[in-house]
Amino acid sequence: MPSDNTVRQLFVTTALPYANGPFHIGHIMEYIQADIWVRFQRMQGHQVYFVGADDAHGAPIMIAAEKAGQTPQAFVAAIAAGRQRYFDGFHIGFDNWHSTDGPENHELSQEVYRALRKNELITTKTIEQFFDPQKGMFLPDRYVKGECPKCSAKDQYGDACEVCGAVYAPTELKNPYSTLSGAAPVLKHSEHYFFKLSDPRCIEFLQRWTQQGHLQTEVLNKIKEWFVTDDEGRGRLSDWDISRDAPYFGIEIPDAPGKYFYVWLDAPIGYLASLKNYFAKTGHDFDAFMADPATEQYHFIGKDIVYFHTLFWPAMLHFSGKHMEDGTYVPRKTPTNVFVHGFITVKEEKMSKSRGTGISPLRYLDLGLNAEWLRYYIAAKLNAKVEDIDFGPDDFVARVNSDLVGKYVNIASRAAGFLHKHFDGRIANLELGSVGSVYWDSTSVKPYYDIALESFRLKSPVVIRAYEAREFGQVVRLVMKLADEVNEFWDRAKPWELSKRFANPEHPSDPQWLHRVCSVVIEWFRLLTLHLKPILPKVAEEAEVFLRLSHPMSFADVTSVLPEGHRIAEYKHLMQRVDPKLLDALFEPTTIELPPPGGEALAPEVNIDDFAKVDLRIAKIVSCEFVDGADKLLRLTLDVGEAKTRNVFSGIRSAYQPEDLVGKLTVMVANLAPRKMKFGVSEGMVLAASHANEKEHPGLYVLEPWPGAIPGLRVR
Repeated sequence: MPSDNTVRQLFVTTALPYANGPFHIGHIMEYIQADIWVRFQRMQGHQVYFVGADDAHGAPIMIAAEKAGQTPQAFVAAIAAGRQRYFDGFHIGFDNWHSTDGPENHELSQEVYRALRKNELITTKTIEQFFDPQKGMFLPDRYVKGECPKCSAKDQYGDACEVCGAVYAPTELKNPYSTLSGAAPVLKHSEHYFFKLSDPRCIEFLQRWTQQGHLQTEVLNKIKEWFVTDDEGRGRLSDWDISRDAPYFGIEIPDAPGKYFYVWLDAPIGYLASLKNYFAKTGHDFDAFMADPATEQYHFIGKDIVYFHTLFWPAMLHFSGKHMEDGTYVPRKTPTNVFVHGFITVKEEKMSKSRGTGISPLRYLDLGLNAEWLRYYIAAKLNAKVEDIDFGPDDFVARVNSDLVGKYVNIASRAAGFLHKHFDGRIANLELGSVGSVYWDSTSVKPYYDIALESFRLKSPVVIRAYEAREFGQVVRLVMKLADEVNEFWDRAKPWELSKRFANPEHPSDPQWLHRVCSVVIEWFRLLTLHLKPILPKVAEEAEVFLRLSHPMSFADVTSVLPEGHRIAEYKHLMQRVDPKLLDALFEPTTIELPPPGGEALAPEVNIDDFAKVDLRIAKIVSCEFVDGADKLLRLTLDVGEAKTRNVFSGIRSAYQPEDLVGKLTVMVANLAPRKMKFGVSEGMVLAASHANEKEHPGLYVLEPWPGAIPGLRVR
């Protein structure tokens, strides 16, 4: 790290979330961690560019968009439209949020690829892969299921068995099927492109780079195993498949029609693309910034994506630089550090909505829970190691109410009241040694409050070093210990007794002493706020207004004091206590009124006998066609496992083309009384889901059972 007087320029990112759903609490934890560190660096006077993006490419998004009846671009845009609410709600200050489908990422990904190819680190191989003949596409491992080749367990994914733990290739599955169509996949050959990570140049570079302080000790110990060679001298760093065949939503590989970059190649390049997009909007020179040796590059990631960020990513960057005219090679900048964190558990369990051990970030905000309670609680748990942290509801309530309300903001409320009652809200002379008092420290010629303020300033560098090292739990412990000290000082000084005697001519107190005590406590509150500001930015902003400061606080303000005669505002509550009932509601959605799921309230309760009257059956859509004169209807011919087929009219024309449904399995109400319509008789009802407010939430979704179901099975 540069010396304290150097203004640093930092480029900071968080892992790119996959753009197929809303943020979960793990995302928010990572963003809070990075945001605290970024705010700290800015309070040090450094220049920080903090960017993120949605990871927008890949087969899962392409398939999800198809099911939603949208283009992948529209599907991703709809997800992205909801991101800002999280950022605003939890005070996460990204400078820019972009998408890996942006033009900058297309350009940079192809540029990186061409440079790697020029360095002879791209090769091709013909591979054998499962192909879905109905969908007309090669199947990623996650879309192939079958029987485990080891224990014969059914419905196992194409890479590992969840029953016996065996690891295998998809082609080893017995009786494989496509999870997209249910069809039996066929093996086909395809030419794939590979990044030669096994090249001796890559291995030599990574062995050197990983030893240069870029990684935490636990991460370094983990990845060392990838450099171990077998008895024949072969390492575990194998060539990396970086291509996928059309149809695929992604970035085309130059000069390779029908080939696209695998999402994990262009995703990390999205970090650079988001910064480039931001610089274009703000008039900065992206190339000059990235070429500047002083630029520091940091990535905050979870422990599940270490392999990509500590091996592929630095190797890709290093070997995609420029060959200069004088024959020298200038590599791209590699990460200064990759900061890896653990997962967040809830009640010491892996998050699960069904077990009530999950936390919805938006639900947290909708319930009115203070975002800075969560920021503080997470900060108190975090350190620089790769350790999981746990959200304990009782611990959360106790820590927030005790630390933030009981120890921290109450300091300001109590002292401000006396200052306004007796001294017009004005601060006494706080220069050390400026006022004598009968309240001396027994071991020093200085008043106790002078010693207290000097002690705070001596401990401030320790807090700063803890912030820099991402030891946020240590920061919280240090600051709360200082809060304990000022509360001890307050209790020893007994200002409430001094205040009672203040206007009593028979038992006068030293007015300078009361004034000084209250002023010192307000100054102490200012210093506590300054040191908590990266964690509690909103409270700090409100405290700055209360203190009537001339500028937002930075760490340069540690050595200053509030000037004599400075007038603070009347105190207004900065933070309320946590109501345990609200926290209970976070885990029990039915205990508080919220917007109803799907835009409409749940139907009246029924018992099991009522439910049993409805006969739901698996049905196969044998044929499907438009209905003349009906804009909303499709005519479905259904096989329900009977001797004959059934005719059903369904209002799903806006969402599906007839050819999309033929051959699919669905669920129907089989014992619904036939309904005579002008187009014919409808002999049942196909089940589909939709939002009550179709204008704001368009989309119809026909229910589709998992592969393996057959017509006629009853849904129980």
